[in-house]
Amino acid sequence: MKKKIIVTAFSNLTTDQRIEKVCKTLHDNGYVIELIGCNYGCNQEVKREYTVEKINLISKSLKTAYFEFNWKLYQKLLNKSFENTVLLTNDLDSLLPNFLLSKKKKIPLVFDSHEIFTEMPAIQGKISQKIWRFSENKMLPHIEFMMTESESYAKWFHEKYNVTPVVVRNIPKKLPLQEKTLTQNPKIILYQGAINPSRGIDKAILAMKFIENANLIIVGDGPMRKKYEAFAVSNHLAHKVQFLGKKLPSELRIITQKANVGISLEENNGVSYYYSLPNKVADYIQARVPLVMINFPEMIKIKSKYNVGEVIADHHPETIANAINNVLNIGKENYMDELNKAAEDLCWENEESKILSLFEKAFQSITK
Repeated sequence: MKKKIIVTAFSNLTTDQRIEKVCKTLHDNGYVIELIGCNYGCNQEVKREYTVEKINLISKSLKTAYFEFNWKLYQKLLNKSFENTVLLTNDLDSLLPNFLLSKKKKIPLVFDSHEIFTEMPAIQGKISQKIWRFSENKMLPHIEFMMTESESYAKWFHEKYNVTPVVVRNIPKKLPLQEKTLTQNPKIILYQGAINPSRGIDKAILAMKFIENANLIIVGDGPMRKKYEAFAVSNHLAHKVQFLGKKLPSELRIITQKANVGISLEENNGVSYYYSLPNKVADYIQARVPLVMINFPEMIKIKSKYNVGEVIADHHPETIANAINNVLNIGKENYMDELNKAAEDLCWENEESKILSLFEKAFQSITK
């Protein structure tokens, strides 16, 4: 009998590249994959090489959608066959039904924590943070199989809950060396990712006051988009800042490769950001685009190993502008040797063996 993995996430699955990469790695290595997400935020059909299902949610607010999804997910999982099966759940917001079923049916559970959910900026100081922390405290000490996205995350989880996550970095598949791109005029400064608070986007917009012959291109969507669009207008910078909205991964790669510099300027509003290795960092590197990064631990590690751009210590617009201008003046082609070296390290192919080893252990536990 083939080994089956039921993968669940509170996600509409359309742009979650980590879940897609993990599922494809497991599928390509002979596992039967059943992926379950939901339609919150997007009801677009998702077509993959394996079974994909979306739970229909009627909730309009995020708070009630969490409760509705977890209840419906538990009911759905309860009616499934679990012979020769392992559960894989993504992030704390889908852990509870999987955890309960794992205990009830004695099924191995793998928990993939994409971030430190209880320390995200969006819930700092709110009642919801206390609720999520309560859930985390009750479940994580009992998790046997776990993976997370950075060494700093893994250390935090180990110190707090005495768990030992496998570090599987959220980095892209290896891209071939690209032919020399045409010189962009004006040059392109790229931010890609969610348009959320504490991403340094507003500071990057203000930095454009001190940068000439370049545009800031923002690719992505999120709750702060309209506010930042208005912010660019009110600061008389709309002519230098373009919001392109959310793009499919294939479209985003084309845009990224044309950039002259990529930015990752997260703010220290909780350890989830401070200890993160944003996937955009490796996306820029695979596209052979030099970076300007904030001096958080995981990004300092990259800069100390590969000279792929500039690291800044604060979010003053002048500081950001100086770093971006330095990268633009040095020129993309002069970073190419270091970008090529970094791209050999920061690629998904180097993560796959860790995933396969973890799931092999999870399936071995069935027979114990």
